[in-house]
Amino acid sequence: MRYLRKPEWLKTQFKSDLKFEMVNRIVKENNLHTICSSGRCPNMCECWNRGTATFMILGDICTRGCRFCNTMTGRPLPPDPEEPQKVAESIRLMKLKHAVITSVDRDDLPDGGARHWAETIRTIKSLNPNTTLEVLIPDFNAQTELLDLVLAEKPEIISHNLETVRRLTPQIRTKARYETSLQVLAYLASQGATVKTGMMLGLGETEQEVLELMDDALRAGCSILTIGQYMQPSRKNIAVSEYIHPDKFAEYKQTGLEKGFRIVESAPLVRSSYCAEKHLISSSL
Repeated sequence: MRYLRKPEWLKTQFKSDLKFEMVNRIVKENNLHTICSSGRCPNMCECWNRGTATFMILGDICTRGCRFCNTMTGRPLPPDPEEPQKVAESIRLMKLKHAVITSVDRDDLPDGGARHWAETIRTIKSLNPNTTLEVLIPDFNAQTELLDLVLAEKPEIISHNLETVRRLTPQIRTKARYETSLQVLAYLASQGATVKTGMMLGLGETEQEVLELMDDALRAGCSILTIGQYMQPSRKNIAVSEYIHPDKFAEYKQTGLEKGFRIVESAPLVRSSYCAEKHLISSSL
């Protein structure tokens, strides 16, 4: 297998301060999971030093095994009924003005975890009435009655990632389907939600395919798009095909804005929840 050496623009340094230690302590004390650590996010230090984190609910074991993802795959434990309260209390202790929630896929549950999602959002908003929320949700197999459970709690932004272009989806994702994700995004937008999606570069996609994904997401009603460099989190994951130069990311940002997205975050280290609070402010202008 071929491994590419990381270019200089992808090298980051670990720097912690008191806020990082505070976030780390609260996460550990409440036995919480974050996509920051499970996904080996390159922005973890920057975000945790700002006092922000992306919480991952419904455990840390996913029922799907997408080839880009480092989250454990297997048979999950039953959802923790105390988790909504723990997450809400942690957000209160961190004094977050904006929080991001995501989850593993729970195809083992009849509702895919949608009711747990709704309870978590409701509890967070009850305990933190001044905190705004972005939720990065699974596809729930495009079952509208399950998506409605999340919509009913009125998170400020609802995100669901396409992850990669149509052609590569069967190779990169497992049960997830490109068209299913588009159906999810379109339904959320049709219900008046502010909808966001994200994709990775460096998996073998062509420029034309990237532009086609932009068009598909816009037709589905997305107003916010994030584009970042795929970085192989472990040797068991699919290898990087190419490291895309920052200038190309800048070009894609300009193209996305010209096509009609209200917000485009496009840079090598951009991840779905990176600077999410800025997306909320910008989308409301």
